Amino acid sequence: MMNAIKAIAAQLQHLNEQAYMAYRPLVDNIIAEHTIDNQQIECLLDGVLDFCADHKMLELYKQLCRYYYTINPVATVAYINYYKEMWG
Repeated sequence: MMNAIKAIAAQLQHLNEQAYMAYRPLVDNIIAEHTIDNQQIECLLDGVLDFCADHKMLELYKQLCRYYYTINPVATVAYINYYKEMWG
C-alpha cells in the first residue's frame, strides 16, 4: 500500500512539472506581449488554477493575476476568489 501511495505521489509531482513547463512560457508570453484579450487570459488562468496545489504553479497564477488586475480588476478578484474556494 505504501509503495502505491509513493508511486501516485511521484506521478502527481511529474504531472505538476509538466504543467509548469507548459504554462510558464504561456504566462510569460501574455505578459511580455502586453496581451489584453480577456478570453485568452481567463482561459490561461483557468488552466493554471487546476494545478495551484503546487507552489510553482501558484506563483504563476499570482503573477498572471497581478498582470490581469491592470486590465480587468473585477474579473481578477473573481479569480482570486476561485482560488480561495478551490484551494483555500
